[in-house]
Amino acid sequence: MRALVSIFAALLIAISLYQLSFTWFVNNHEAAMEAKAKRYVTSVYPVSAAQKYPGNKEAQSLYQDTLDQLFNARKRRLLDSTKDTKITWWGTSYQKSKESELLLGLDLQGGISVTLDVALDGLIKGLANNPHDPQLLQALNRANVKKLTSAGNLIDLFAQSYKEINPSGSLAPLFSNVNRNKLKYSDGDNTVISYLHDMASAAMKQTYQVLQKRIDKFGVAQPSISLDENRGIISVELAGATDPERVRKYLQSTANLQFWEVYNVGELYTSITNADKALQNYLNGVKADTSGNKPDSAQKQDTTKATANQNPLLKSMQFMQPQQDTKTGQPRYSPNIARALLKDTATINDYLSNPIVRNNFPQDLKFLWGKQEVDENGKPYPFLDLYAIRTVPGNDKARLEGEAIEDARQDFDQMTNDVLVEMTMTKMGSKVWADMTTKNVNKPIAIALDDVVYSAPTVNEPITGGSSRITMGRSGSSQSIEEAQDLANILKSGKLDAPAKIVQEQVVGPTLGKEAVHGGTMAFVISFLVIFTLMLIYYNTAGWVANIALILNLLFTIGVLSALHATLTAPGIAGLVLTIGMAVDTNVIIFERIKEELSRGKSYPLAVQDGYKRSLAPVLDAHVTTLLTALILFYFGLGPVLGFATTQILGILLSLFCGILVSRLVTDFYTNKNRHFKYFTPLSRRIFKHASFKFIEYRKVAYIISVVVLILGVSSFFHGFKEGVEFRGGRSYVINFHKPVQTQEIRSALEKTLPQSSLEIKTYGSNEQLEITTDYRIKENGDNVDSAVLSKMYEGLQTVLPAGTTAGEFVSNKYVQQTKKVAPTISDDLEAGAFKAVIFAIIIIFLYIFIRFRDWRYSLGTIIALLHDVFVTLAVFSFLHEVVPFPLELDQHFIAAVLTVVGFSMNDTVIVFDRIREDSRLMKGATNAEIINRAINDTLSRTIMTSLTVFLTILILFLVGGEVTRGFAFAMLIGVITGTYSSIFVAAPFLVDFAKGKPLGKNEGEATQARPVVSAKTTK
Repeated sequence: MRALVSIFAALLIAISLYQLSFTWFVNNHEAAMEAKAKRYVTSVYPVSAAQKYPGNKEAQSLYQDTLDQLFNARKRRLLDSTKDTKITWWGTSYQKSKESELLLGLDLQGGISVTLDVALDGLIKGLANNPHDPQLLQALNRANVKKLTSAGNLIDLFAQSYKEINPSGSLAPLFSNVNRNKLKYSDGDNTVISYLHDMASAAMKQTYQVLQKRIDKFGVAQPSISLDENRGIISVELAGATDPERVRKYLQSTANLQFWEVYNVGELYTSITNADKALQNYLNGVKADTSGNKPDSAQKQDTTKATANQNPLLKSMQFMQPQQDTKTGQPRYSPNIARALLKDTATINDYLSNPIVRNNFPQDLKFLWGKQEVDENGKPYPFLDLYAIRTVPGNDKARLEGEAIEDARQDFDQMTNDVLVEMTMTKMGSKVWADMTTKNVNKPIAIALDDVVYSAPTVNEPITGGSSRITMGRSGSSQSIEEAQDLANILKSGKLDAPAKIVQEQVVGPTLGKEAVHGGTMAFVISFLVIFTLMLIYYNTAGWVANIALILNLLFTIGVLSALHATLTAPGIAGLVLTIGMAVDTNVIIFERIKEELSRGKSYPLAVQDGYKRSLAPVLDAHVTTLLTALILFYFGLGPVLGFATTQILGILLSLFCGILVSRLVTDFYTNKNRHFKYFTPLSRRIFKHASFKFIEYRKVAYIISVVVLILGVSSFFHGFKEGVEFRGGRSYVINFHKPVQTQEIRSALEKTLPQSSLEIKTYGSNEQLEITTDYRIKENGDNVDSAVLSKMYEGLQTVLPAGTTAGEFVSNKYVQQTKKVAPTISDDLEAGAFKAVIFAIIIIFLYIFIRFRDWRYSLGTIIALLHDVFVTLAVFSFLHEVVPFPLELDQHFIAAVLTVVGFSMNDTVIVFDRIREDSRLMKGATNAEIINRAINDTLSRTIMTSLTVFLTILILFLVGGEVTRGFAFAMLIGVITGTYSSIFVAAPFLVDFAKGKPLGKNEGEATQARPVVSAKTTK
């Protein structure tokens, strides 16, 4: 067993260090590329904004934006071009290393997070035979209103609303259509609803796939997107993104499906040759001379530079050569004009956008890249195809767009068994399609979605009937079938009107992200040093065992997080800080038991053996209950709270391994050398020595206190809470004014521009920075509503902002540090999910304690203690939210704190319960009150120490962790104090007054063998 633990621990250490090394290598490489990019920008634009436009702030701002854009573009190009560069000692490329680094959430590095609700009302209208049917529209409007205050899905709400409007009506006549679906006129409502659910599921998956492709265009390193089909929402995180307006517009727009005619290489031969020559001269610094004279000697470049820049366009990509058609003998051109390696596409984009190159190509031409193809094993090819699209002069739209598609599906040819895509056009689309195919026989037509070419089939003959088939390959190829299904979905995306609408949004500026990193890091380091020192002060040399386990626990937790590609958020750092406190709790429980065995006169080896053995049950119970609440939080949580739950789950599991197995391994290794650890210090010998407090005698006083707590807890629901924006809906802005401001002054200014809306203003970190929350226009939908609200905010704050501050400066990261938006629809879902999480956690713990102790009194006492802790926390947040100088809001962080308190409170309670059950078998003839009082006193040291370690870490998090986690930390502080109190004064005494005649253990009817008890202290 020891050998197995040693090998496993060594492997975990190696894996964690290996995994975390990628973060170090990536940071070094990116820092080097940033330095290169800065040097490049300085060489091109050596004059700063202040020097170029002295006294003109608006011009300075615009010029600085240009410099920043140039820097970001240059940095992105350098990083793209070095994707295959080996940056580790063992030869791993930058791209592979980037995929393996520890991910930081947007609250730590800045960025944009959105939750989108797939708008199915447009889908329902698109599927209806008459989308303008009055009863259909009325039912849809009613369903949309219901959805604002309901967790139900729109399909069911629509069916319910339609029945309310037309009780005797049937849904089938609205949707049955022999040309588009298999519904019959006589089908029942359940059949129609099932059909609508199937179409809604397909639409959501389609929208998800479209968004998945789109987020790659925002230029962030590791975007994240996930679909929750049951709730009908899509979550997107773009850490590092800096343009919220572009993100909103791009994510919420409908799929842009277009059909384009294309140029081939033969038609562009002269253009390509001339463009290549012009680019070569440009790179060599040779200016164009229209006089016909040869360049003078001053324009001639050295041989090395000239050789490096020779034929830059032709060298950067492989242009497709024509093939001879075996039937006609004519040259046959590929649909794409060139193919380039993925790492070179950034450079090629720069070349093609350069006016020197662009002016050599036709005015109606634009370049589009094709999608990245994969091989038969699903591995992406390292290249992309380049297409030359023939546009419509003076128009951004194609001749044929997505709305012309009636239907598309994957099928098979009955004669040849080829894989096909069947495509049906609308009446108007059929006419345009007939004209396009007639003019392009034996030529390709490119099908592009969001400016990415997905297919470019060749037209075999004019298609005049509106029905087309695209041959994809033989049916024996699974790849052909998948490609056909993907293309069919792409084609349908232009028809199905189910765009995603943002219902929750958070934008964090890089400055606020850096503050969160700084605060979290400080809390982590200080907590670690405090707990490290405390273990040595209280447990003497045995403290080194706890500290080794703590260090390994943290290393393993962060290493596994990185290996799982989990994202580290500010709440995740809070989870790590909490892990510091809880990681040593395992050793505290074990060490206290060893100390107890030593006090009974046992030798060190025997005391250590019995200490680990008899601590196993309470340690496992404490960790299981905490793990259960963490799993519930993980299931019901959203966004950053998931990061906290993930970190906590890993910390709990690894704490068991490090605290029990690794600690025992270190202890055995040391004692095998005829040595032993010291577990006592003068301080720890004096504290709680021979504790004999009469807790049970004062239980009635505790009952009175608990009744008062119950009254306050119930009263808190009537007094009300300050709900966070996540639970009530609204927009929240963190604004840095760069000078002290008065909240009342800000309120007076904004009440004029944000009429008929609730307005909350509070300081955020300092009196120079405020968080402003409003529900102004929160129920309105539209692409420009968010911008309009921010514009109104700027209008109201102009008198407070520095003179000359422009709207562009205001919305930049200089002033608006963070924005958050939660629509009423998602806020209801979050509130319902939070309520379910708490109730579910209490039920699960009740069942676990009942199964573990086989006595309903233990379960009921546990639940009463937990409700006591929750009520205290609720009362504090209800009655003190207007008193304390920091926000006390009910939000997801508060729910995370309550669930964590519930799990932690169980630690102490279960330890006491385990000792009660153990003592009940030993103290024959003693009353229940005596047994319980003895158990509480015997475990008092570990109860206080486990609470103290967590309390200290949370206190440090509260003081230096920053605003993001302050409310969470405060709730945890209250919970730790009340949890310790309830374990001693509520849960255990409860067993005395309920079922008094029933034994506390399993000695009734059982022939249990009592352990020998040393009643008098013996000398060693």
